[in-house]
Amino acid sequence: MSITYRVTYCQIDLDTIWRMSVSEIPAQRARKFKTGRTILALVLREMQTTYGRSPGGYLWALLEPVGSIAVFTLVISVGLKIRTPSIGTNFPLFYATGILPFSLYGETTNKITSAIRFSRQLLRYPGVRYTDAIIARLALNFLTHLLVAYVIMTGIIILFDQDVTLNVPAIALSFVLAAMLGLGVGSVNCFLMGWFPVWSQIWSILTRPLFLLSTVIYSFEQVPWRWQDVLWYNPLIHVVGLMRRGIYPYYEAEYASPLYVLGVSLICLAFGLGMLHRFHREMLIR
Repeated sequence: MSITYRVTYCQIDLDTIWRMSVSEIPAQRARKFKTGRTILALVLREMQTTYGRSPGGYLWALLEPVGSIAVFTLVISVGLKIRTPSIGTNFPLFYATGILPFSLYGETTNKITSAIRFSRQLLRYPGVRYTDAIIARLALNFLTHLLVAYVIMTGIIILFDQDVTLNVPAIALSFVLAAMLGLGVGSVNCFLMGWFPVWSQIWSILTRPLFLLSTVIYSFEQVPWRWQDVLWYNPLIHVVGLMRRGIYPYYEAEYASPLYVLGVSLICLAFGLGMLHRFHREMLIR
C-alpha cells in the first residue's frame, strides 16, 4: 500500500509540472550586444596570436613597413640612382603613397582569406558565426594600417621637411576602398581555398606580378598609352591614384574611378559571402 501511494504521488507531481504553461516558466534573459561582444573577443584573440607571441609584439606592425620603405628607397636612390620620382620631388613620400594602400589591400585579403581556418575551433560554438570572424579580422587590420600610415606619412613629412597640403577625403576614400576591395577578394578566396585547396597555388601565381601592375613605384601616366586602357581595369590603380590625389594637390588622377572599385568590391563580396553562407559548415569539417 505504501509503495502504491508513493508512485501515485510522483505521477500527480509530474502531471502538474507538465500542465504548467510555458509562460509561467521564467525565460532566460538574452545577452545584450552579443555580436559586438563576440567580435571584440575575436579581435583581442587576434591581437594576442598575431602580435603577442613575438618579441616586440605590436611594434612589428610599424617596423615592418618602415623597414620596407627604407630599404626600397635605398635600393632605388643609391643602387639605381633614381632620386626624382614621377610625381613630386621626394621618393620615400611617393613610394609610401603607393605601398600603403597596396599593403592594406594585400593584408586585408590575406586576413579574410584565412578567417574561417584561423577560427575553425571557435566557429563550432553556436554563439560564434563566420561573419564575426571576418568582421573582427577586418576591423583589426584596418585600424592597424591606419595607425601605421599615419605614423609613416607624418615621419616622412617631418624628416624630409615636405610642404604637403593634404586632401583628407581623398586619402580616406583610398583607404576605405582598399579595405573594401580586400574584403571582397578575401571573401571569394576564403571560399575557394576552403573548398578547392589547389586555388591557393593558382592565386599565388596569378597575383605575383600585381605589385608591378599597380603603379606602386611609378605613375599611371608613365604607362604607354596603348597599355593604359588594359591596366585601367586593375582596381588597385584607382586606389593608388586616389591616395596620390590626396597627397599631391596638383595631381588630379582623372583616371581614378571610386565607383568602379566599389562595384568590383561589392560583386566579389556578394559572391563570397553567398558561397560562405551556403558551404561554411561543410568547410569546417573538411
